[in-house]
Amino acid sequence: MTFDSARYLDRIGHHAAPPSPEALRRLQAAQLAAIPFENTEPFLGVLPDLGEQALWRKLVVEGRGGYCLELNGLFGMALKALGYDAEPVLGRVRMGAPVGGMRAHLAHIVRFGDARFLADVGFGGPAPEAPKQIGVSRPQADRLGTFRFRDDPATGETVLERETGDGWFALYGFDGVPVTDADRLAANFFCAAFPGSPFPNHLMLNRVTPGGRISMFDLTLNAPEGVRTLASENELAMALTTRFGLDGAGLAGRLWGRFQARAAA
Repeated sequence: MTFDSARYLDRIGHHAAPPSPEALRRLQAAQLAAIPFENTEPFLGVLPDLGEQALWRKLVVEGRGGYCLELNGLFGMALKALGYDAEPVLGRVRMGAPVGGMRAHLAHIVRFGDARFLADVGFGGPAPEAPKQIGVSRPQADRLGTFRFRDDPATGETVLERETGDGWFALYGFDGVPVTDADRLAANFFCAAFPGSPFPNHLMLNRVTPGGRISMFDLTLNAPEGVRTLASENELAMALTTRFGLDGAGLAGRLWGRFQARAAA
């Protein structure tokens, strides 16, 4: 398909500039703010379509969100159309574990000469708002936290970590193995359909806002002002609409029904 850069930029409320680390930072922040991480399709038993036309229709035309393979799929299309030197990587999510799972988290490495940056708009967790330069030993801070890269000789991976009150917390690791379309399809099927994957079993949403990161796990909403549990279908619809920019009226009924069915099982 022909990527409509103007319409994409309108979707994320951004004006592009010639490729540079600063322009990449602003582009990543704009998509994170405009297009939420959400796994409503896998949670409702639907396998997301990773085709370019399908991603464009869902994330741009219909104004919906998606999970990493969709969000970074669209971002990769945008990077190419806007003239960036970028290539996809598939990482292994750790979330504090000493090793990761299967290679299933999509992100991108963007090059500016000899400098390489990890760009990611689809982690759905405590990840950076800005791209981080690979090969830099010092911690790198942005509005959402302080991060660093660590080499893991046991796995051959570069590990992205976030600083916490309890020390450095591993988010995910990645290596230099080329990513094929078949790799993406396998990762998508595993994430959306494997019974042990979190995506078909739990509702997860995440969005970066001017006040910080807002997230939801099942019916627990975590916002800068506090944590609360949504107690009704109406509260769920309101949160989807006002917090994540989704069609809460269209989604809440099906999601609430899924929660009720799970509770009754």
